[in-house]
Amino acid sequence: MSTTTHNPYTIAQINGLPEAEFVKVLGGIYEHSPWFAEAASKQRPFANTAELATALRGAVDAAGKEAQLKLVRAHPELAGKAAVRGELTAESTREQAGAGLDQCTPEEFQRLQNLNAAYNQKFGFPFILAVRGYDRHGIIDAFARRLENAPDVELQTCINQIHRIAQFRLNDLVSA
Repeated sequence: MSTTTHNPYTIAQINGLPEAEFVKVLGGIYEHSPWFAEAASKQRPFANTAELATALRGAVDAAGKEAQLKLVRAHPELAGKAAVRGELTAESTREQAGAGLDQCTPEEFQRLQNLNAAYNQKFGFPFILAVRGYDRHGIIDAFARRLENAPDVELQTCINQIHRIAQFRLNDLVSA
């Protein structure tokens, strides 16, 4: 898997991009959801990456429940069908592989498939976890624990995890 070959952008470079390029560069920060970058682009210039992250987060938080559900549903299942078919974004592929999800035993893989099915049945959206810093055992444990959450609690937990994923991706893309 190739990693991004572009050196990180500076905040000045990000601020100077035409809107379409800004959206193209930052549109993958929130999985398959470039409209959050479009909203943030109107708040430029940003003094630093933290301000940019706050603008992106604010766009998500202000979007309302339906847009947030759409954002959550834009994310792939962990070790799910899209991963098996090789259909994940480059970012998701790197993140899942970094957590060892591509090295699951057949039993662990089956456990994840069962958890994915139970979770989708209960909540109607995929389980989201910012997997950096986790191994596959920790992911499976978190997955099982979060199945016990109430739907509104779990939706907010997913949004918070998406914000963590976005922060990791933004840190990879824009130099401090």
